[in-house]
Amino acid sequence: MLHRSLAAMNERSWREASQELISLHDVLYFVRQYISSISAFCAAGILLSTFYVVTSDPIYAARTQILIEPKIPRGVQQQQPAEVNLSLDTAQVESQLAVLRSQKIAMMVIDDLGLMNDPSFRDMHGPGIGARIRRAWASLVYGASLRNHGGYAALANLLDRMLPWSDDKQPEAPQPDSERERVAVEVFDDGLVVQRVGVSYAIDITFQSLEPDLAARIANATADAFVREQVQTTTLAAGEGIAWLEKRMQEVGNQMNEATRLAQEFRAKHDYSIDQVETAAGGGDGGSGGERQTTLEQLEVTADTYRKMYESLLAAYTNSVDQQPYLIANARVITSATSPKVESWPRKKLIIAFGGLAGLVAGIGFAVARRSLDRSVRSAQQIGRELGLACIGELPYVRFKRSGFGRLDEVLKDPRSAFTASLKGAKLSINVARAPNQARIGITSVSPGDGKATVVSNLAALYAASGIQTLVINVDNNSALANDLLQTHNFDVFEQESVDAKDHVRKIQFVEQTGYYCMKGSDTGVGKIVLAKNLEKVLKEVGLSKMIIVDLPPFTSGSDALSICPALDGVVVVAQWGVTSMDQLAELTATLKNNNSTVLGVVMTKVRSMSTSGHRKLAAQAPR
Repeated sequence: MLHRSLAAMNERSWREASQELISLHDVLYFVRQYISSISAFCAAGILLSTFYVVTSDPIYAARTQILIEPKIPRGVQQQQPAEVNLSLDTAQVESQLAVLRSQKIAMMVIDDLGLMNDPSFRDMHGPGIGARIRRAWASLVYGASLRNHGGYAALANLLDRMLPWSDDKQPEAPQPDSERERVAVEVFDDGLVVQRVGVSYAIDITFQSLEPDLAARIANATADAFVREQVQTTTLAAGEGIAWLEKRMQEVGNQMNEATRLAQEFRAKHDYSIDQVETAAGGGDGGSGGERQTTLEQLEVTADTYRKMYESLLAAYTNSVDQQPYLIANARVITSATSPKVESWPRKKLIIAFGGLAGLVAGIGFAVARRSLDRSVRSAQQIGRELGLACIGELPYVRFKRSGFGRLDEVLKDPRSAFTASLKGAKLSINVARAPNQARIGITSVSPGDGKATVVSNLAALYAASGIQTLVINVDNNSALANDLLQTHNFDVFEQESVDAKDHVRKIQFVEQTGYYCMKGSDTGVGKIVLAKNLEKVLKEVGLSKMIIVDLPPFTSGSDALSICPALDGVVVVAQWGVTSMDQLAELTATLKNNNSTVLGVVMTKVRSMSTSGHRKLAAQAPR
């Protein structure tokens, strides 16, 4: 028992959760419902992206490639593991990238090519909105050949007044050289892109410019400037080393000569001691009593040491002087830049596709926000979920006919339309719920203009066409049924008040246009049948009609007008799709239920996105 109850609870919770999930049908219905707004946003995104592409300056990118020669000492390669070599390589390449991006390289290129005086060397930020509009207007004029049109000048002057932004920049005051250099370096940095190729020693140098030839020249000049800077740096370092060697050789040579002289003098005197002043060059401490003594061996060793130092410095100096003319950079150009033929920006297809995607996302977001804020009647599922009522009919929007509601005899004029098929479905639902012999159905709506008269007239015409004697009692003097169909002398209302049912029955007339009988009421006279007791008297006199449809006033006319509803077998509520408020519809159905009236269902009119269209298509395709 316990397992059985747990299984039932799990099954019930799973069903409740599955009802809260969004099904594919809900998604498709949402798309059909808001397809116009989503399409409008998508089209706007494509138009804006196209406007951006058409009015943007083409940017060209030229690429050159250099190769860095690794300079790792042999001792490090032999003693350290491979990981250390890799880290040293990475640091070396990153250092070269920093040099390429430095202001020194930028100034070398700017000075070599004279870019500060080149008008084509300018920033790539693009034109402003005013300039873009003017460019779009110019493209439209040239594309449509409107320049020779008579009204072109007047239209151009109008646009000049509406768009005061000028496409041409105003002349600026002369700037100092330092400011011009700063601006030129900023433009150079904006156009330069330096990046390493994978984990190799190759470096890509890309420069973007509004002119293809200028982009290629600057890219090649940047690579040349980098190589030249490497040579200059190496040459400068070598020159400083040679200067230091020369200075050091002179110092050591003087010390060597002085030590040699002292040794020769000591040997010539045949004395084992010399004065303290003369031993300052290389003598040592010795003897007793604090006296400093120098031997011949010490002087010779000192002289020999200075000689060896001098020879070592001389060899290094000779080697440096010999290698100085052959100094080369540790980088070389492996690919030169050429003038590009196709612009690298804007990427037209990509931008237009992104604009369409952005518009699609914005349209879906707008539709979701609108759907969450919209409290109008939109779907049959919504009516069943919030009101617990069945949507027995969805009458589609009928174009060019009575503001989309359709004609009062639409089912007879166009019997194969979707409007007729939907109303036949509503008729079938009413037949299931009505009494076997005689049915009294009331039809009301929330507010005027919901299409109630169209539903009443066409539903009665369907019953009459099927051979059922039908009577329509109109008690809503503001409906289209009373104002359009019944405006003849045969349907004049009584001017005097009367409660005699026979008088009412004598006012019943046959409507040849629709095929049903109709009786018109008003606020006086025949309008007394609004009361339930008078309706009962009239219905007793009318014994032939098997189907009676009462055209009730809308809910906004007051709840007193619906006092006749308890005497009816059922009430059908008409709601206009996308207009009728769900809160007002809920209030109307609650009032009918509190009145002990039976609500048969809801009929929606002017439906632009039908929730049951998919089911009807499947039913039409099913084998008979």
